[in-house]
Amino acid sequence: MQSRLTGRLPRAILGRSGSNPLSLEAVTQHSRNTPQFYLTAPSPCPYLPGHEERKVFTHLVGERAAELNDLLTHGGFRRSQSIAYRPACETCRACVSVRVLVDEFEPSRSMRRVQQRNDDLIGDLRAAVPTSEQYSVFRSYLDLRHRDGGMADMTVLDYAMMVEDSHVETRIVEYRRRGPDSSINGRGAGELLAVALTDVLGDGLSMVYSYFDADHRFRSLGTFMILDHIARAKRMGLPYVYLGYWVQGSRKMDYKGRFLPQQRLASDGWKRFET
Repeated sequence: MQSRLTGRLPRAILGRSGSNPLSLEAVTQHSRNTPQFYLTAPSPCPYLPGHEERKVFTHLVGERAAELNDLLTHGGFRRSQSIAYRPACETCRACVSVRVLVDEFEPSRSMRRVQQRNDDLIGDLRAAVPTSEQYSVFRSYLDLRHRDGGMADMTVLDYAMMVEDSHVETRIVEYRRRGPDSSINGRGAGELLAVALTDVLGDGLSMVYSYFDADHRFRSLGTFMILDHIARAKRMGLPYVYLGYWVQGSRKMDYKGRFLPQQRLASDGWKRFET
């Protein structure tokens, strides 16, 4: 039996048409103890011009939300607020889930230069609580990278929902310049330069969304935050850092293929890539 509903979803689900509610098709109907999956209507692909995208998604709520999020992440899903989603495009399989092998990772020469360039920064892992300072950095990032995207008109309330609407273990990492007491409390000082919204899974860290101040883009802060999460996962004894979707040929997403060795999810499971 199929049902239909209309609702407002996170921007990661709505994509470029994020300002309008979507009509959604229920593709699977389960009992109340198992998740129900829905399929979005087609919309323009944000990564490959001339393509359309669709997503299958389910709600992450209740006592089993964290367990379900872990399971679905292993199957190529991503989280946005209380929704887990993955691409379900009819004619394209370009979006490939990627996770870095933490214990085997070695930064390249250019990555080591990024680390040195940001040696004055320290990341403070804290509870996922939104602040006006974070939103200012977020707006700066959107205006630089996603001025015409589906998230461009996000308000401070939308941002707060992105951070707070989580039923799994979610943390914020704030990156600031090192202060005189950094070795004591692990916190930086001065202005906020970058932020990462991160889920702590049973086997790794999943980088949900990261952004940085446009005035400091010369630092390559996107790369630096991934390198920091790899080091952080290693200290926590977690084997993977989940980077989301790698899209070969997309300038927005192709950088994820540089963090090697890594595993990419294929139709028959996770496959190792070293080059």
